[in-house]
Amino acid sequence: MKKYFLLAAIILVSFPSFAQYQARASMGIDFVSTPSLTDYINIYIQPATQLGSFNSAVVFSGELGYNVENNLQIGIELAYSLNSYTSSLLNGQYDLSYGIIMPSVTAYYLISGEGYNFKFGGGGGVRLVSADESLPGLGAAINYSSTGVGFILRAEGNTLLGGNFYASIGGDLRYDINGKPSNSRNFLGGRSDISTNFNSFSAGIKLGLSYLF
Repeated sequence: MKKYFLLAAIILVSFPSFAQYQARASMGIDFVSTPSLTDYINIYIQPATQLGSFNSAVVFSGELGYNVENNLQIGIELAYSLNSYTSSLLNGQYDLSYGIIMPSVTAYYLISGEGYNFKFGGGGGVRLVSADESLPGLGAAINYSSTGVGFILRAEGNTLLGGNFYASIGGDLRYDINGKPSNSRNFLGGRSDISTNFNSFSAGIKLGLSYLF
């Protein structure tokens, strides 16, 4: 029994010395298609001026990855997408702003060399939506929320800047089933008969810094 405890202790002590971690912080732009939300705004808010199929959103993200093998990295990412829409109408101003918290578990095929690495893979996780809508003439914003799931496909390259710091550039494809934001009684517009979902497809690019240790 003592031999097993000694072996386990040696593994636990020595294992971190073989580990290689990669931390990344990035900011990017996603071009997002949200058909249901776009229809809601085009039909009920401002039918005279139609929104396009794709709109831009800012995305902030951070990720911690661990190299399980030479060509396999697993990670945990936390991303936050921010978007808004404002329209001046005859009866006042309409405002809609929403943020989506996007934690994900990721896995990549890793290609490494002297001073660079490339990652190809993806992942998925929970999506948490918080939307604030201010209707013309009412002033105060009303908050709506929903919970969903989402999936990512990603390609990312990192090139050495100096020391253990790398410049990072990546491209993402996302499909998020974000659900229908509501409060305790109603959906957007303060109505119970219009259930607008925030499901989306997006393509984006991000720039950032990564650190290997």
